[in-house]
Amino acid sequence: MDYKILCESAVKAAREAGALIRSRLKDEDKKIEVKGKRNFVTETDKAAEAMIINTLSEAFPESGFIAEEGTSLKEGKSYNWVIDPLDGTTNFIHGAPPVAVSIALMKENKVVAGVIYEVWHDEVFYSWEGAPAFLNGRIIRVSETAELNESLIATGFPYESLDKWRDFMDSLDHFYLQSHGIRRLGSAATDLAYVACGRYDGFYEYNLHPWDVAAGAFLVIQAGGKVSDFKGGDDYIFGREMAASNSKIFTSFLKDVGSYMNKI
Repeated sequence: MDYKILCESAVKAAREAGALIRSRLKDEDKKIEVKGKRNFVTETDKAAEAMIINTLSEAFPESGFIAEEGTSLKEGKSYNWVIDPLDGTTNFIHGAPPVAVSIALMKENKVVAGVIYEVWHDEVFYSWEGAPAFLNGRIIRVSETAELNESLIATGFPYESLDKWRDFMDSLDHFYLQSHGIRRLGSAATDLAYVACGRYDGFYEYNLHPWDVAAGAFLVIQAGGKVSDFKGGDDYIFGREMAASNSKIFTSFLKDVGSYMNKI
């Protein structure tokens, strides 16, 4: 299987969907549906997903899809694309950046290619198995920050399953005092892309979905970083929780994340 060619197809699909999203950023009527508290979907989410699925179906007919908006329920025997057609829907609704398209290709339970296209800045992050990570054709690496107190940390706020909310807020207090600062963009895909290219040193969040993180986690690893669930295991794509950082701070970062987020 030529993962480079499939990755190029995913880049094409992401850029096509991104062009649609960009054309609608300033639309006053975005036709919003409410899926849950602070959880929205727009007509653009669905249209972008349909475009992506159409492009990838032509490029790789035997593949299936795990897609946020359920545009396709086709399951591949070995290969499935994991798609978030518009990560940062709340930002999109309000006309705020960032907004991203996230596409990963999984062979069974392993990601073999990943693409994140951040629409506002026209930045496409991508990689495939055996390759480095790229940003608009340039090789990227995670940061070289060696101390947690010199790092910049990103996170996201869950909009449901708030059972860990108090522990999460305590973790924010901790990292606010023990780092250069905390950032919250409203797009987990973009957060992970920024870890991969060294703009952020670490990222953690809970109540995540596979389409939020599959491509981004892969990019971080391909760029030399590390990713795990809060207990240090590998259940971070389907396990609804993730910590990711450069390799130098990962041990201390994960220890601090786990000390708050693994409370029972």
